Amino acid sequence: MSTDTEPEADADAGPDGDAPSRAELAARVEELEEQLAAATADDGEDGKKMAIIATKGTLDMAYPPLILASTAAAFGYDVTVFHTFWGLDILHEERSKDLKLSSVGNPNMPVPNVVGALPGMDRVTTKMMERRIDDNDTATIEELIETSLEMGVEFQACQMTIELMDYDEENFFDGVRTGVGAATAVQDMAEADIQLLV
Repeated sequence: MSTDTEPEADADAGPDGDAPSRAELAARVEELEEQLAAATADDGEDGKKMAIIATKGTLDMAYPPLILASTAAAFGYDVTVFHTFWGLDILHEERSKDLKLSSVGNPNMPVPNVVGALPGMDRVTTKMMERRIDDNDTATIEELIETSLEMGVEFQACQMTIELMDYDEENFFDGVRTGVGAATAVQDMAEADIQLLV
């Protein structure tokens, strides 16, 4: 018995209306796998990010960026810390061992400003803080940097400051990324979920 309707064309049919060949199916499967891999890779890049700018090189201001960076890394954040101006002293192997604590202009110091301005007072307040750090068994700057590097934190040294302050790049801790410009820091901040200036 004849019918006036013709069978619908197969959506996956080849150019001649025939079923697709094995080669065509394999090519289509490969194309879909590549699209899936690209989508999965994009998902991985959307992880949580934190960008910290460290500008100060005093003993009390060295701890916040290091503690925040290592803690964020422990929580799965992709962390970059851009060190500029005096913040570079934190990444310098020798200078980081001799960071000072200013007794002037710090309202929480147990020393009045008029006394803190006396010669040698910074040395006294620095020794007081170092003693407190030792007594409390707090990690040193070097230990925090090494731990952070092991956890994947990227420490960046500002290239302009390296040249301005005449730093020797060989004297930074191993693993510190040198030659980083402000444009990179801005890009990191733009992509980060959390941006901090310390």
